[in-house]
Amino acid sequence: MSNLNTSDQWFASWFDTPYYHILYRDRDDAEAGAFMKRLSQRLKLDENAHIMDLACGRGRHSMYLNQLGYRVTGVDLSDSSIAFAKAELRKTALIESTHEESSSLAPIDTSKIEFHVHNMTLAYDQVFDAVFNLFTSFGYFNDAEDNLKTIKAIRQNLKPGGYGVIDFMNVHQVIKNLVPQNSKTEEGITFHNTRRFENGFIYKDIKFRDNDHDYHFTERVSALTLEDFQSYFAAAGLDLVDVYGNYQLEDFDQQTSERLIMIFRN
Repeated sequence: MSNLNTSDQWFASWFDTPYYHILYRDRDDAEAGAFMKRLSQRLKLDENAHIMDLACGRGRHSMYLNQLGYRVTGVDLSDSSIAFAKAELRKTALIESTHEESSSLAPIDTSKIEFHVHNMTLAYDQVFDAVFNLFTSFGYFNDAEDNLKTIKAIRQNLKPGGYGVIDFMNVHQVIKNLVPQNSKTEEGITFHNTRRFENGFIYKDIKFRDNDHDYHFTERVSALTLEDFQSYFAAAGLDLVDVYGNYQLEDFDQQTSERLIMIFRN
């Protein structure tokens, strides 16, 4: 069996494969766009605000924020994700220059959006009005100290009074409703997924066969609670100002909320 997960950090290899994007291709873009609009309105961001999309993946949230009028810098560790985001940006700009779009959002403004490869545990070389870390793009590290390093890096990247947002899973609800195994077929590939909670981490083993090769990847995310994040924010000198439990920005409930969305300020 081929196991492409050879990196010391599992996400560095898994996120760089086309299979990751095939498996998760059905993510709800409409929900993501509505969340970006709702969140930016709640934060009362200035129309000229510069937002960092930290661990931006293929850049879907970055592009929505840009269409809302903000200047956006999307960064991610994955070379292939950043390459895809740049290609998608060029393609979108070309389409919009030749067709009238019926979208309620403004066209992409390529002068106000950029994508770069960057390690989130390190401070970036700019400061921002807001830093967004979305869709459980945290807690992947082998070394737990990297969680605090990332929070401290976010603080360094925020202007005084700037807002940080971490959109994480509600681990209490996830563990309680963990589906031990299921299968999902996308683009002719059947992914067999098994999940477990073990030693403070939530694991997802993904096995599939494609082009006569067997593959096996393991996702691992630290089961961080609100209390864990509160300790990180305190250690980094950041103020937690709001906690929400879903993309409609309703109050967080540890037992029932789907998400753990934390708003903090420098």
